[in-house]
Amino acid sequence: MIFLKTKRLVLRSLMPQDVDTIFDYRNNEVCFRYQKGQAKDYAEIVKMIERRRADVLSVEAPFMVAVALKETNEIIGEIVVKPGADAIELGYTFSYRYHRRGYAFEALTVLIDQLHRMGPDRAFISFVEPQNIASMGLLRKLEYRDMDCLLYTSPS
Repeated sequence: MIFLKTKRLVLRSLMPQDVDTIFDYRNNEVCFRYQKGQAKDYAEIVKMIERRRADVLSVEAPFMVAVALKETNEIIGEIVVKPGADAIELGYTFSYRYHRRGYAFEALTVLIDQLHRMGPDRAFISFVEPQNIASMGLLRKLEYRDMDCLLYTSPS
């Protein structure tokens, strides 16, 4: 299921053919260095995809989004969304093969905009290791503010 589209990307459900790519980037030191609790075992990733492939865009229940290139449908990353009563937590991992090309910014911008329309009173939170300079920069570009964790509040 396709959730959202941008100029270069499709935000969609996870699919069985995503397993090899997810396994590749989740087991690359550049990608897993700052990740906690992510499945890295091939069989665990297969199970995760099966569990998450029916997820839907929601501000009421957790879900996972595959970020894929529009032209090829190849997954290049994933975003996990965990809604709470007052805030929506976002976590993301993008393949080391696609870092520093603006894909994460593009995907998160459209997703945050859509979720804000669905839950306008909610703030957005992302927890980031202080050493993860690239992710901190991305979140600042998305207008998060540093509050010992990073907190995004949408413009009024």
